[in-house]
Formats: sequence, C-alpha cells, structure tokens
Amino acid sequence: MLKLAERVIMLKPSASIAAKKMVTELEAAGRTILDFTIGEPDLPTPPHIVEAAISAMRNGDTHYTASAGTPALREAVARKVAREKGLACKAENVVIGCGAKQLIYEAFATTVEASVEVIVPAPYWVSYPDIVGLQGGRPVIVTADAEDDFKLTPAALEAAITPATRWLVLNAPNNPTGVFYSREELTALAGVLRRYPHVWIMTDEIYENLFYEGERSPSIVEVAPDLAERSLLISGVSKAYAMTGWRVGYAVGPKPLIDAMTKLLSQSTTCPSSISQAAAVAALDGDQSCIDEATALYRKRRDRMVELLKQAPGLEVRAPSGAFYLYPCVAGLIGKTTPAGKVLKSDTDVALYLLEAANVAVVDGSAYGLSPYIRFSFATGMETIEQGCVNVVTACGALFANETRQSATA
Repeated sequence: MLKLAERVIMLKPSASIAAKKMVTELEAAGRTILDFTIGEPDLPTPPHIVEAAISAMRNGDTHYTASAGTPALREAVARKVAREKGLACKAENVVIGCGAKQLIYEAFATTVEASVEVIVPAPYWVSYPDIVGLQGGRPVIVTADAEDDFKLTPAALEAAITPATRWLVLNAPNNPTGVFYSREELTALAGVLRRYPHVWIMTDEIYENLFYEGERSPSIVEVAPDLAERSLLISGVSKAYAMTGWRVGYAVGPKPLIDAMTKLLSQSTTCPSSISQAAAVAALDGDQSCIDEATALYRKRRDRMVELLKQAPGLEVRAPSGAFYLYPCVAGLIGKTTPAGKVLKSDTDVALYLLEAANVAVVDGSAYGLSPYIRFSFATGMETIEQGCVNVVTACGALFANETRQSATA
C-alpha cells in the first residue's frame, strides 16, 4: 500500500473548495442550494479577451512559453504596475503562474523552511497557513479584531516579529472581510518594517481593482517604495476580469526572487497556458470599462445583501470596502437552540444550520482564523442574493422564536 508523505496527511483541504464540493454533491442529490461559498465572479469573461484567445489559437500560439511567462504578458504586467501604482517595473521583475495561488506557493517554497516564521494576520485567506506549513515553516497568526476593523496594527506587527520571521503577508482588499488599508495605515506599518530588514512583505492584491468607496486600495510598495526591494506583489486576472478558469496570475518582485521562483516553475508546470497568457495581455492592455461595469454591479449586490442581512436577528453586518464578500458576526446566534433541538456552539454549527434550515451555503469563520463569523460571497446573481438572504432572515428568526417558546414553557 502506498505510504503518503506526512505533510500531505496533515494538510487540510481548502475550506472554500470543500464547501463548494459539498454544495455540488447536495445539488446532485436533488436539493436546491443557494450558494454563497465560492469567490468566483458569475460574469462571463469580456468578449475582447475571449477574442484574443481565439486569435492566439488561430495564429498557432499553442506551444510552450518561457517558464516565467511570455515577454508580451510580462511587459503588460510591468506596464500595469507602472500605470496604476506609479512604480518603475521591468519585465525581468515579473513571473507568470497558473493563478495567484501557485505563485504564493512557489514564493514560500523558495524561501520557507524549518524554523522560518511567516506572520499571517487573521482573518486570512484559507490557504496561507497551510502553504507555509507544507514548506516546514510556522505560520504566526496575529488576530486583527473587528475593533481594529480587521486590520493589522503596527503594535501587533512589532510584537509578532522575531529573528525567525521571514515574511509578513498583507492581503488587501481582504478575503474574507473586504477591508483594505489607507495610505496612513500602510505608512505606519512600513515604519515598523523598516526597523526589521530581515522581514519580507508579500502583498496579495488579487482584489485590487474591486473597491466601492473613494480611493482604490493602495499597495504598501506605493506608499513605501524603499520596501520594494524586499516585497513581492501577487495579483492576477481571475477576479477583476472574470477569468478564474483561465488560470493566470503574476508576481512582481526583486529579480533574484523572481529567478528562483521561475526555476521552481520550470520543474513543475513548465509554463502557464500560452492561450491564457495571450488573453491576459488583452485583459491588462485592453479596454478597462469591463472592470468599472463589474464593480458597479458588485456594489449593487453588496448594498442589497447588507440591506437584507441587517434584518436577520443575531447577525452583525458590515459593508465591505472591496472584494466581494460579507463577513458578518454570528455571536448573537451562538447558544441558540434550533427547532430540531440542537444547540449552536460555533460558527461551524451556524453554517450547518443555515444549510439545513435555509438551503443556504456559506463558509464558517473558523476557516479564516477568526470566529464567530460566516462568509457570504456576493459574486452571484441578484435573484440568488435576495432569496438566500430572505431564507437566512427567516432561519435566524426561527432561532429566536424557538427561544421565546422555550422560555414560555419553562
């Protein structure tokens, strides 16, 4: 019998992917599920991007590319960084991967080993700690509570840094909360980081173009350009351009790190799809009105979901500034007894209750390192949002009605 490596045995599956798998299985069994689990735009990829891929295939652009990506796409990324962030960037500072997740993995595989620590503010995207652990490193989880707007404070950052710290991970706009840092907040964090030159910064900006109020989410390398020499910017085309299935991400950083990541890619995937890379060039260099249109649509969905969920007793709802998630607190539901007689002891119990009682699928906050919360994605149709939220309001109301009945008969 094949013996699996211990690191794989210990590895947890992605919580969001696992939740989506459960939804698919329930739907296959005949249930109608209102799905808010997956962070994937329900919009089609814009036509001009699709046409670029078709042209690439017709022109014979269907072969291996360089492991770091095509020159055309690396240059397009460099132009985007210069255009949007005002930073000088060369193609040699860019590497293309099969999605942003792969590049996060390769960055940690390149730099993390036993005894290395990586600071991960919570709530966090589900895969950061596990990818660090796969390399033998230790994720250092620093809780960013609602009182701090789910943001890492300079004091908390400084307290977490040790001689073993190699990376700080900043994800903004954040998955699952949708918050991002102001220039003043990033300046304060940069002030701490300047005192610890051994700490590198991974800034995951996959949702950078999806913001709903005021100025877009700034990058720490914009605010503190002197830190660029030890920063790695991660992004991609999946979220802003509705290209999740095309699997194209990019990383921008110092050439020695980019070269090392490229070497690992040459021994794993060889290169991303040549066709997807041609499409990504069209996305980055082409008409950007598709982002404005998508953002306007997400803003309407966000506002409607916030409006409806605020009617649910026991939920504390905040409107996110970016990305496409709500992360309401469910502390008001913990301890309630369902009509079936089960006591809700955790946000996992709340998520399961909503699935059973409301046919609504969400992801529990424990997957993101901060409870008691649940995550809703509003990257889905308005009809699903309205029906799902109505069901949640009804299910939450049933908990309080059940409590009233129990008190009356006590």
